[in-house]
Amino acid sequence: MLNVALLLAGAYLVGSIPFGVIVGRLSGFDPRKVGSGNIGMANVARAGGAGAAAATFAGDVLKGALPVAFARAAGFDAPMVAWAALAAFVGSICSVFLRFRGGKGVSAALGVWLVLSPLAVACALVAFALVVGVFRIMSLASIAAAIVLPPTIAALGLPRPYLLLAILISALVLMRHQENIRRLVSGDEPAFKPKRRGDAAG
Repeated sequence: MLNVALLLAGAYLVGSIPFGVIVGRLSGFDPRKVGSGNIGMANVARAGGAGAAAATFAGDVLKGALPVAFARAAGFDAPMVAWAALAAFVGSICSVFLRFRGGKGVSAALGVWLVLSPLAVACALVAFALVVGVFRIMSLASIAAAIVLPPTIAALGLPRPYLLLAILISALVLMRHQENIRRLVSGDEPAFKPKRRGDAAG
């Protein structure tokens, strides 16, 4: 029982690390005070450019992947691995370091599924890339990837705890995109335009 508690607490704390805020501060801005106010890769890119976005993305993917990889390596069964994955994901959207606020969890979810099912990630990324290519709207692409993931997990025949995890994570991602969905419906959601060299931050 103690091992389980330590696993879940550790997964949550790792998932809670706000890489977007850390990278932003090192780059001279706070992503919570610019653009959409989100701490994820897309808003960091708008304010800090491609390098800052890449560092944020890498950190956010790792904080989803590492707890799951550790749980597997430690010999926990599928239900406990799924709980560890959920704890890391919840940390990413509800960080103890940010007064239980956070990002939208997309990159952390990517890290989780890169460990659990790279093939499912490939299918979700195809949907993401198609939507970005056609519409140039990151939030819509993230929503599409989240919707594609659960049926892909089901089709691949992964253990039932992973299917339940996929449904729950996708539902939470969609909830975190409520404002984006409202803007999409009204036609006000902006296309993605990263900061270019020489542009003013903000």
